[in-house]
Amino acid sequence: MTDAVKRQTLVPAIAAIMPAAGIGSRMQASLPKQYLQLHGKTILEHSVAKLKSVLAIGPLWLALASDDPYYDTTPLAHSDITRVKGGAERMHSVLNALHFIDEHHFPWVLVHDAARPLVRKSDIEHLITRCITEGEGGILACRVRDTMKRGESFVAETVSREHLWHALTPQLFPTALLKAALRDAVQAEVHVTDEASAMEWAGHKVLLVEGHSDNIKITQPADLALAAFYLEQLT
Repeated sequence: MTDAVKRQTLVPAIAAIMPAAGIGSRMQASLPKQYLQLHGKTILEHSVAKLKSVLAIGPLWLALASDDPYYDTTPLAHSDITRVKGGAERMHSVLNALHFIDEHHFPWVLVHDAARPLVRKSDIEHLITRCITEGEGGILACRVRDTMKRGESFVAETVSREHLWHALTPQLFPTALLKAALRDAVQAEVHVTDEASAMEWAGHKVLLVEGHSDNIKITQPADLALAAFYLEQLT
């Protein structure tokens, strides 16, 4: 049985989007963070490989800045990934990619951060199984463990950590619903920071699917060293 046939027997066809148009200014690096090296490969290569390892996921659309000079220097440029133009914000990049995805052929779409190379295959598969089984979109997330404070220079209040979660990716939603939610948010000039925010704003339910806390997003210089350490433990 071919991989394509196996995929169809598991779940409906799932498309994937990876927004990677940002410059990652907080990394204080000479190139966008997704192109920094991590154990001999770019962060982007690691993240793409994690999605490609999941049988249920089909084609991948990668949203890149139109003037990105780095992608063509990676092995990914010679793969079956489809490159699309990234937007000013994440929401615009994802929506641009969604315009190329046929919701009838790919009824579900999974969105993953390019800067989360440590996501576990088992967590992605768990997310897909939960969402497909319950018929609702959802996100990987992990429970807040620390005492939470609200304030600026001084603590204004202590916030209960009960029912608080860290939102992670991937995030998986019905393609048509996510496309409509993001389109409407853009038209209404509502800024959403992830796909779940757009779906919440549009009035849809979003499942919380618990994942591993080592699925970190590489944002600052210290994160790269931590990611290298975690990667050594996972391999």
